[in-house]
Amino acid sequence: MTWTSFHRRGDVLRDVIAAADQRRDGVLPQDVDGVSATFVDDLDLLAALQLKWHTRLAGRIEREQLNQPMDLRAAVVRAWHRTADELPGIRAILDEQRLRPADAATADAMRKSAAKEHVLLAVMAGLASAHDDRAAAVGARLEDEARATWPSYHTLDGREPGHRAGRSGLLSRLKAALAA
Repeated sequence: MTWTSFHRRGDVLRDVIAAADQRRDGVLPQDVDGVSATFVDDLDLLAALQLKWHTRLAGRIEREQLNQPMDLRAAVVRAWHRTADELPGIRAILDEQRLRPADAATADAMRKSAAKEHVLLAVMAGLASAHDDRAAAVGARLEDEARATWPSYHTLDGREPGHRAGRSGLLSRLKAALAA
């Protein structure tokens, strides 16, 4: 990859993330200008989004633990919340692809990336070691806890991700509640 193509890929990825954040429908934004010329296929684009999520989450966990080093578990959950708030479009796409992968290769990639993320969560919370066979299961429970306590997780009509077309934020829900 040349320096120019590397920068072009970054520019297109930023545009994809902006479109995903705006839409929050869980659909890969393949209509963004430059996607087909920059990414080999949907799996290549999905991998780039997964990497963006994972690196942001890992960095956010470290920052949260610097601020709150005595409660590692709470710092991990808070980091997951903040990362999901920062990258809602990516989170919606990853959730959708976990629930309804396009094909077997995507299903396999999502299974592996989820397991690696779960190990990261468990290790960073101090609940398992990276070589512990139970680490992925412990991390999955931590992710479930983060989802259950994430205010932006549910839509106004009560549906969970995978059905994000009507998703709104906390402010929108408060306005709707006040109007009712």
